[in-house]
Amino acid sequence: MKFILPVSILVSFLIAVYMTPWSIRYLRRIGLIVKDQNKYGKPLIPISGGMAVLAGFFIGMMVYLFLQTFLPDGYALNNRMLMLLLSALISIIMITFVGFIDDLIIKQDKEVSIGLRQWQKPFLTLTAAIPLVVVNAGVTTVIIPFLDRVNIGLVYPLILIPLGVVGAANMVNLLAGFNGLETGMGLVYVGMLTLYAYVNREGLFLVERTSVVVIGSIVFAALLGFYLFNRYPAKILPGDSLTYLLGGTLAGIAIIGNLEKAAIIASIPFFIEFILKLRGRLDKKTYGYCYKGKIKSYYNKIYSLPHILTKTGRFTEKEIVYIFILIELFFSSLIWIL
Repeated sequence: MKFILPVSILVSFLIAVYMTPWSIRYLRRIGLIVKDQNKYGKPLIPISGGMAVLAGFFIGMMVYLFLQTFLPDGYALNNRMLMLLLSALISIIMITFVGFIDDLIIKQDKEVSIGLRQWQKPFLTLTAAIPLVVVNAGVTTVIIPFLDRVNIGLVYPLILIPLGVVGAANMVNLLAGFNGLETGMGLVYVGMLTLYAYVNREGLFLVERTSVVVIGSIVFAALLGFYLFNRYPAKILPGDSLTYLLGGTLAGIAIIGNLEKAAIIASIPFFIEFILKLRGRLDKKTYGYCYKGKIKSYYNKIYSLPHILTKTGRFTEKEIVYIFILIELFFSSLIWIL
């Protein structure tokens, strides 16, 4: 029935709206708070808001599956679509909990979340690829320049899927540190890729891209509910639990919907960020400090995309975030013409 997905989307949004204030109170109570680096006085803010988004996504998905299964006028999901939805759900749950574990490790002075060791992050996020591997998600035929279409067989599920999940999770995690930045950019690329899958869901990939529409739209709704509390001035920070959730969602959409090219185009800002971070040996801060209401960089050189703006000291935190949301909108829009 046509109302099943809209109802699930609404439930996802409302759960996120309800769970986020509850998370704020609970995280403060257990001391899971860090300094909001770009503010005067660096106030202490709860971190790990990704768990509220996960709650919205999980319950929204359960509502969708329940209504499809038990409503007399609903249509039964075929086995392939059911496998894809459940594997994506399990994968996103697993990767979000890895991010949550990362958020739990905070310096005693509450300066920042120091997180897991660098080698532990890819190792643990690798486990989130397993649900997508075991159901053989995606298409093993790829287009290689000068060779046309090539079936790469087991290379896709055993090598490319794990690389995609680990790469996406850790890549999205690099461009963060401003109120609403991760969530705002996530709304853009998740929303655009979901819309693209909806428009191009006919033909060979009908089941796969219909699955992407369900996953993407329910995640988008939960993100939107969380954004109401994460936008400037933030009442809660997303933490790695949300950036990993977004990376897992991005990888899942690309793999399940055969949308790897579109996902790569939408991810161009993150690739640029990775190159800049390598210049600083992955050790430079993305955020800056507040000076006369503007954000100033700690460095004279550019080690992160936001440094292009913060180096000038002419932009507020809100302006920086809106500029990067527009940048992400530009690159995400390119998937329609490239």
